[in-house]
Amino acid sequence: MTMDRRDALKTALLSGIGLAAPTLAGRAAAAREAEAETGAGVPPPSPAPAPARNWRRGFDGQRIADLGNGTMLNPVLSGDRPDPAILKDGKDYYLTFSSFDSYPGLTIWHSRDLVNWQPRKAALTRNIGSVWAVSLEKHKGRYFLYIPVKAKPNEIYVMWADHIDGPWSDPKPLGLHDHIDPCHAVGEDGSRWLFLSGGDRVRLSDDGLSLTGTVEHVYDPWRYPDDWDVEGFSPEGPKIHRHGDWFYMLTAVGGTAGPPTGHMVIAARARSIHGPWEQHPENPLVRTEDQSEAWWSRGHASLVEGPDGKWYTLYHGFENGFWTLGRQCLLDTIEWTGDGWFRMTGGDLSQPLPVPRVSNPLPHGMPLSDDFSKPLAMGSKWSFFRPAPDEGNRLRVADGALHFAGKGLAPSSGSPLLLIAGDTSYRFECDIELAPGGTAGLVLFYDDKLYAGLGFDEARFVTHQYGIERGRPANPHGHRMKMRVTNRRHIVAFHTSGDGGRTWKRFDRGMEVSGYHHNVRGDFLMLRPGLYAAGPGEAQFRDFRFTALED
Repeated sequence: MTMDRRDALKTALLSGIGLAAPTLAGRAAAAREAEAETGAGVPPPSPAPAPARNWRRGFDGQRIADLGNGTMLNPVLSGDRPDPAILKDGKDYYLTFSSFDSYPGLTIWHSRDLVNWQPRKAALTRNIGSVWAVSLEKHKGRYFLYIPVKAKPNEIYVMWADHIDGPWSDPKPLGLHDHIDPCHAVGEDGSRWLFLSGGDRVRLSDDGLSLTGTVEHVYDPWRYPDDWDVEGFSPEGPKIHRHGDWFYMLTAVGGTAGPPTGHMVIAARARSIHGPWEQHPENPLVRTEDQSEAWWSRGHASLVEGPDGKWYTLYHGFENGFWTLGRQCLLDTIEWTGDGWFRMTGGDLSQPLPVPRVSNPLPHGMPLSDDFSKPLAMGSKWSFFRPAPDEGNRLRVADGALHFAGKGLAPSSGSPLLLIAGDTSYRFECDIELAPGGTAGLVLFYDDKLYAGLGFDEARFVTHQYGIERGRPANPHGHRMKMRVTNRRHIVAFHTSGDGGRTWKRFDRGMEVSGYHHNVRGDFLMLRPGLYAAGPGEAQFRDFRFTALED
């Protein structure tokens, strides 16, 4: 379908007027609408185990890993926290993740015990493309981020700062177009390198801001048996660590998503940064062996020494039955063996593990609720999806309200404002006031072609499902109402209130959203709650409340 035709269809649906569909494109649109009405074509929900009920609860009732009794229960950071890049900096730990099309991106998280994490600031504020697995390093007192970006063409950028909170330099392209997942490493001779996907590496200049050589192949990753269910070989995410007399390289193979048993962690070691690399005799060190396990597709690991002198590893995985939450950050325990190798000891991570104890752990996480009394926490809490350079000009906070200028006709063309929610069940609500002629609402957003939600203009409601807009019943509340979305283990209900939340009426359409994820749509994202504003003028959002629900 052409963009003109699609926009015309959306306009007609928003106004409740049907379009004749004599053309092939029109018949395809009608078929998609029929699918949306019946639910046809949607994958059935993935089997999920009975939910764990013994997490502690933090801000807004969100689950937190630290159980308060010397143990923790994964995930250490819930929601979409893929490709963790960990940096030990004295007694402090800093962590960031792939942020893909969300901007501001590359939020830096801070911890003192590897379990309780606080967001600081986003390092990347300019949209340079979809940000994949990065490397966060400190070298001779300066912080560096090496950032692979999916764009046209693909590229790897470098940024630097003299303080972890910035200011960070503008991203500088390195001219690497055919690789992803860089990892900065320093050799025994002081040379600086980027190790890359596929077992390759390239020499960096002494200041780390340019290349001084060409890409060379230095390592052939271990291969799994041919009869294992995987997505593909895909050697990626190398992480280099020096411990004792050895350099250790951890690599992910088996594909990132796909079958739950695919993604895995392998390791190799060498006496020198220049090799040769020998395979770990117990590869793979981490792998989901059965889809009944609590965590699927576990991989992309890093090693880090904890505050207690013991060693740990951070990697990501999908929660059983909840691809919609993206790849969540998991903490595992490490044991060094007498032959200089190591093994992971946390098993399938379904049971509590010991917490490294420190005297001053940080409070974990942040509230997702927002009364809009302060400037927006952009990057650490809120982010745009695939924003234009001037997207921030759409937002202002005044008089206890978020004034959000409309854009486009629907969430697909309007760059919604989104959060990362890491619980399997939650609800969020907000008081919404329209500008004349505008449309606004609440969404569960995967990307611009796959989202669900409810919006309204002054005359009618509009439902969003499978990235399609449809005019619905008359709106009895006019230009202002409170709206609530409840997502209980993928079953979604909408409620509205015209009296400020004293009474609520259930909307006449519910949804099921278990298929809104990477294995259906691609791009490694998650289903995020958020706000959108379309059409002319500024919609006003007040008193945004998020509540995690126990299943």
